[in-house]
Amino acid sequence: MLASNEMMKFKSYQNRANLFVKEYLLADPLIPYTSIIGGIFACKMVYDLTQLFSIVHFKSYSSLTRIQRIEWNNRSMSTIHAIFVTTIALYFVFCSNLYSDDQFSELVTFRSSLWSTFALGVSVGYFIADLGMIFWFFPSLGGYEYVIHHLLSLVAVAYSMLSGEGQLYTYMVLISETTTPGINLRWYLDAAGMKKSKAYIINGVVIFIAWLVARIVLFVYMFYHVYLHFDQVEQMQTFGQVLVIVVPLVLSIMNLVWFSKIIKGLRKTLAKRQ
Repeated sequence: MLASNEMMKFKSYQNRANLFVKEYLLADPLIPYTSIIGGIFACKMVYDLTQLFSIVHFKSYSSLTRIQRIEWNNRSMSTIHAIFVTTIALYFVFCSNLYSDDQFSELVTFRSSLWSTFALGVSVGYFIADLGMIFWFFPSLGGYEYVIHHLLSLVAVAYSMLSGEGQLYTYMVLISETTTPGINLRWYLDAAGMKKSKAYIINGVVIFIAWLVARIVLFVYMFYHVYLHFDQVEQMQTFGQVLVIVVPLVLSIMNLVWFSKIIKGLRKTLAKRQ
C-alpha cells in the first residue's frame, strides 16, 4: 500500500513536471529565452564536471598552469556543444523534411519549427558563455579572430532563432562545428605531452579532411543553394539578407586562412616523422 502511494505521488510529480515543461519552458514565446538560459547552464555544468573528472582521471591535469586548466575545461565545453549542434544541424539539413523543396509551399527561408528554434537557442547560450570567457581571459583563450568568429556567429544564430528567417543556412554553417572536437583533441594531446605520438599525426589528417569537407566544400554548396533560392532570400528582411551573405563569406575567408595553417602544420609534422 505504501509503495503504491509513493508511486502515485511520483507519477503526480512527473505529470506536473511534464506540464510545466510543455506549458512554460517550451511555450512558443518563451522557447528562445529558456533555450538560451539552458545553453548557458549546460556550459557551466560541463565546465565543472570536466574539472572534477580531470582531477581524478588525468595525471597531467594537475601539472598544468591555471590558464591551461581553464582552457582544458573550456575546450570540453566547446566539444560537447559541437557534437550537439552538428548532430542537430546534420539532421535538419539532410534528413528532415522541414527544409525540403518538395514538402511545403512556404518559402524555405522562412521555415522553422519548435525544435529547430530551441536548438539554435542552446547554441546562442553556448556562444554567449564562450565569448564571455574569451573576453574575461583575453587573449589567453583566443585572439581577435576568435572574437570576430564568435560575434558573427552569435548575431547570425540569434537573429535566425528570434526571427525564424534563414534557419536552413544557419544550420548549414553550424555543420562546420564538426571540426571542433578534432581541433580540441589536438590541443589535449599537446597539453598531455603527446605531440610526437601516432595519435597526434592521425588527428592532424582527420582535421585536414574534416576541415576540407565541412568548412570549404560545404560552404561552396551553401552559396550555391543561396544562388538557386535567391528569389526567396530577397523576401527576407534586409538585415537577414546581409547575414545570409556576409557572415558565411567572412567565415569562409577565415576558414581558408586557418586551412592554410592546418596544411603547413600537417606538412611540418609529417616531415619531422620522416
